[in-house]
Amino acid sequence: MEKPLLDWYRKNKRLLPWRENKNPYEIWVSEIMCQQTRVEAVKPYFAKFLSALPTVKDLAQCPQERLLKLWEGLGYYNRVRNMQKAAQQIMELYQGELPADYEALKKLKGIGIYTAGAIASIAYGIAVPAVDGNVLRVISRVTEQQEDIAKPSVRRRIEQEIQKMIPKEYPGDYNQALMELGALVCVPNGQAKCGQCPLAGLCQANAHGTVDQLPVKSRAKPRRVEERTVLVIQDGERVAIRKRAPKGLLAGLYELPNTKQHLSSQEVLELVKNMGLVPLHIQSLGEAKHIFSHVEWHMVGYHIRIQQLEKTRQGNMIFTDSEEVQNKYAIPSAFDAFTGYLKGGDGAK
Repeated sequence: MEKPLLDWYRKNKRLLPWRENKNPYEIWVSEIMCQQTRVEAVKPYFAKFLSALPTVKDLAQCPQERLLKLWEGLGYYNRVRNMQKAAQQIMELYQGELPADYEALKKLKGIGIYTAGAIASIAYGIAVPAVDGNVLRVISRVTEQQEDIAKPSVRRRIEQEIQKMIPKEYPGDYNQALMELGALVCVPNGQAKCGQCPLAGLCQANAHGTVDQLPVKSRAKPRRVEERTVLVIQDGERVAIRKRAPKGLLAGLYELPNTKQHLSSQEVLELVKNMGLVPLHIQSLGEAKHIFSHVEWHMVGYHIRIQQLEKTRQGNMIFTDSEEVQNKYAIPSAFDAFTGYLKGGDGAK
């Protein structure tokens, strides 16, 4: 399995910026960014992040609002918060260098077994597995493993199997080869390209026609649906934003004012008046949906022009111009359907 897999990887691997060298910091940033996000989509975020924060020290010392703005669009903001906490640990314990120690890496905030394995094997050549969803799928099919890969016990057994197979000379290439095979060839949802697979002759699922049935994975619980009404409140050229609570979903980020339930235009006007504002005009912005891991927001939006204020704050809202919003404040992608109106209220994006 080792030789055909490595030969295939070296001929077919994608050119990715974090593969240009074996910088452990860059590998760490890329691995966190690539969780729940397509590799191609990550590239511009990676370049922007590394340009702004090229070292562990820069990450450790970055003001949090700037850090969240750099992460804007990737979602799962707790990941970058945990990265900063880990960076501060690294500065305190390891003089700003990620430790070349698998067990020590696992003790850093936000670095789990997979990420520690990726950093240790790719950056430092330590023979430990790095098992992500792609690797679970490849191994499940090659061995025709019929148990639920969502079970921690099954994942641990697959990690143990890979630990026995991983070559001590090329652990990073081996782990990346398995990941790349899952990303490009042994893909999910009945689309596997078995004719292009270097392991097709060894694959038990391919031999027995069970590729489309594997891996076995228990279904996730259905997401909770929340109805929300989103308000683009405009005072001349300024728009209203507010900061979310420090804990919970999208903690500490800025958002467009919103409330639970779908409100009618008349109900929105009453709500705006209760905020101490004087509405002059209201326009429906239609519907939008955003999916989080455990909840769906089904949103309706309204654009409300109000009588101009002398101050920049009203209650818990900040009134600011669109350029400052774009440059300073991290607005979650959940509001993307409505943020075009921050550029002047015409909906241009």
